Amino acid sequence: MIKNVAIVDYGLGNILSTQQSFLKVANDNNIKANVIITNQPRKIAESTHIVLPGQGAFETCMRGLSSIPYMINELTKSVINNKTPFLGICVGMQLLANISYENGEHKGLGWIDGQIKKLPTNNIKLPHMGWNEVEIINNNKLVEKGKLNEYYFVHSYFFDCEYKKNIIGETDYGINFTSFISKENIYGVQFHPEKSSNQGLELIKNFLKL
Repeated sequence: MIKNVAIVDYGLGNILSTQQSFLKVANDNNIKANVIITNQPRKIAESTHIVLPGQGAFETCMRGLSSIPYMINELTKSVINNKTPFLGICVGMQLLANISYENGEHKGLGWIDGQIKKLPTNNIKLPHMGWNEVEIINNNKLVEKGKLNEYYFVHSYFFDCEYKKNIIGETDYGINFTSFISKENIYGVQFHPEKSSNQGLELIKNFLKL
């Protein structure tokens, strides 16, 4: 079966590295995959896997997504109704929350209950940038429970998850914050798997196998 991977383009930043990482993983593991960057809802409807990258401010990202006619409707239909495997990366993960408190109050997609809050500034530098450990605390299909891997982060805000059952991984940076979430077919990572060497590529591989 050919995997049709749609990387959502809503006008924010260079997402070619995400596409290239998915193509590399598919090629290295003999996975037949079409990996496209798209801003067309009909391409989302045709996909077997959906990736929502993100960089910058929550409000800007949410506005960019909302500005594409029918995009949020199609994402909701594919992910929530049809259970298409979904991966949110960095701000793409944060958009899954109910609300963000970055530069005001801004409504998110509300697919996984939680709030986006700023990391505490006491004795740490912001943004949180570079390699840090993620401890996998709950069972999931992307990374083995109990694993302690390092991934690459660039962020100043974190996902304050409402329910512990949705917390897959945690990271220590000033506080112990949620860095990996999941609900059914939906996954979100605060780090960048496409920039995280072999362990990041392994996560992408396991996502493609869903």
